[in-house]
Amino acid sequence: MMARLRKADPVLLGLWISLFVVAILWIAPFVFITLTAFKTRPDLVRTGSFGLPTTLAWQNFSNAWDRANLATTALNSTVIALTKVPIGIFISSLAAYALTRMRFRGRHLLFLVIAIGTLIPIQVALAPLFRLILSMGLLNKYLGILLPYIAFGVPYQVFILRGFFRSLPRELDEAAQMDGASHFVIYWRIILPLATPALAALFILDFVATWNEFPIALVILQRQEAWTVPLSLQAFQGQFGNNYTEMNAAIVMAILPVIIVYLIFQRYFVSGLVAGAVKG
Repeated sequence: MMARLRKADPVLLGLWISLFVVAILWIAPFVFITLTAFKTRPDLVRTGSFGLPTTLAWQNFSNAWDRANLATTALNSTVIALTKVPIGIFISSLAAYALTRMRFRGRHLLFLVIAIGTLIPIQVALAPLFRLILSMGLLNKYLGILLPYIAFGVPYQVFILRGFFRSLPRELDEAAQMDGASHFVIYWRIILPLATPALAALFILDFVATWNEFPIALVILQRQEAWTVPLSLQAFQGQFGNNYTEMNAAIVMAILPVIIVYLIFQRYFVSGLVAGAVKG
């Protein structure tokens, strides 16, 4: 036993070193953004990217709030994310339940079509998507951005939830059906409570993806009052230069909602991601 532990030690040490290096690579950009957000322009030139600010330029945050109109754009992003994410997860969970717990002809082919939907790049669909939304009169409207967001998010979510639902024992369904429960009752009262870790993990991933989405929003939301937070960062780019200090202050404020959502659901995050890989 002791010999085995000694053999595993170098491997374990190597894994920890690798994780530490990866963590540093991930944290470095956030450190740069935060430090830059507290610097004045002359301070940024003097101290460089990772130097500590000589004075804390708190005015960067108030200036960035006004210049990016974050009061409006953050509200738009919040409304869109908190509408799209629950609706998308609800539709996806219904589809995943049907594909895994109900018997009907063509369900495997249907899942294949849904899986192919995860492979379609958003950039390929931007031109036809714009024409479609324009013909429907939904440019610069919440519904105009929600429909494509849900359409592009559902295939990925179905793919994840299907794997999790398949890991749940069918004996639960059979016992409930013997008591006269319908499929919706089984879905709502049995499957969904058991799927809480997977749903929470998907909520975090989908919220982050929706909050940070740029290409579709750039095409559909063309008026400034309809912009989301990523689009508002364009306000810091001018023809003759960029205001990096205020832009980084805006980025710091923009990522706070994402951090809050993650902290709320973090205990479910890892278990939910792992659970979906139990069965294919």
